[in-house]
Amino acid sequence: MIDRIRWHGHGSFVIEGAPFIQIAPWRVVKADSPPDVILVGHDHYDHCSPADVEKIRGESTVVVGSESAGRIIPGTQVLREWQSINVGRANIKAIPALSSRDPRDQKVDGRLGFLISLDLYDIYYVGEADTVSETAYLKPDIILLPIDGYGRLSVTDAALLVASMQPRWAIPYNWGGAGEEATQLDAQSFQSQVSGATEVLLLPVTP
Repeated sequence: MIDRIRWHGHGSFVIEGAPFIQIAPWRVVKADSPPDVILVGHDHYDHCSPADVEKIRGESTVVVGSESAGRIIPGTQVLREWQSINVGRANIKAIPALSSRDPRDQKVDGRLGFLISLDLYDIYYVGEADTVSETAYLKPDIILLPIDGYGRLSVTDAALLVASMQPRWAIPYNWGGAGEEATQLDAQSFQSQVSGATEVLLLPVTP
């Protein structure tokens, strides 16, 4: 499974397979085939881009997102916290994504992460969160998590979360780009702070 995850930069990922899943498309390149599922956790422009969604969605693509994302992207299958949907062999559960430090966040909007269960693996996409007390019991095989600290998990917060959940793999995002993203040194620091059985993968950005 781990070799089927590609990072498009910032918080955008692809999980290859059946179904083919695109998470938070932003500045993406149109692929030969449309994704089966597009996941959009909230309405911030860099995670909820109607232009990118329309660029890659097909006639049968299922767009799954938060209530705030559904107000922006027509045809979104809206999930509230802890609700789930089955698409092909994947079960997708909406996980609360709370931030105590981001002034843009409103809990009433139901900002979401996602727990994706596919081919006997649980993949937890944290989303734009810095508080995960409600999800501390999760034990995913793979965790995708921010490390930039701008209303989201910092490097230290992310390392502590990995220590508590003990996944087999951890993949950080929101690093290596411009602006408020974490640096490559931050990503390497996160990698060095994670110990035990968890392997941290610093993925290259791919189109």
